[in-house]
Formats: sequence, C-alpha cells, structure tokens
Amino acid sequence: MKKNFPLQAPGKDDARVRDKIRHEVNKYVRRSQRKTPPEGFAQWEFICRVGVSDANAESKGIKEVGAAIDAVAAAGATTVYVEIEAVPAQRKSSG
Repeated sequence: MKKNFPLQAPGKDDARVRDKIRHEVNKYVRRSQRKTPPEGFAQWEFICRVGVSDANAESKGIKEVGAAIDAVAAAGATTVYVEIEAVPAQRKSSG
C-alpha cells in the first residue's frame, strides 16, 4: 500500500481523521496477514515508511506507524504518506 492521506477533513475533528488513517492501515495489515505466505516462509513481515511525502518518508516498524502519523500531524503537515509492503519472512526463534 502506497498512499497519501489528508490529515484534515471538513466537519471532522483532526484526531478522528488520524484514527481513520490508522484503521485503514490496520485493515491492510490484517488482510495481508490472512494471505498464505509462499512455500518455505512462515509469516509476513511489514516494511513501512511514513512521512510528509514519498521523498522524505522514514522507515518505521509496523508498531511505530500510528505514532509516526501523529508526529507528522503535529509538525503541521496537511497530508501524510504511508507505504507498507508485506514481504515473506521466517519466524524468529525466541530463545
């Protein structure tokens, strides 16, 4: 998913607009996780970039995307660019 989201909407509180963006991002992640990974892989890993535009988007972990959207909004931007790519990965051993 590569998309520019407006951070303001007429008649809506800015915090609710950011909630809607986070909801759409989470919906995309859930939909991607339901897909079966290719042969030889156990799960999906997400490569994320968030910023004011494509040119200055910074890499973030999937759990940091919501906070990054808030940070872009706090900086006074009118739009936020979100890019999330699902790539197959092996499970990390916890040991």
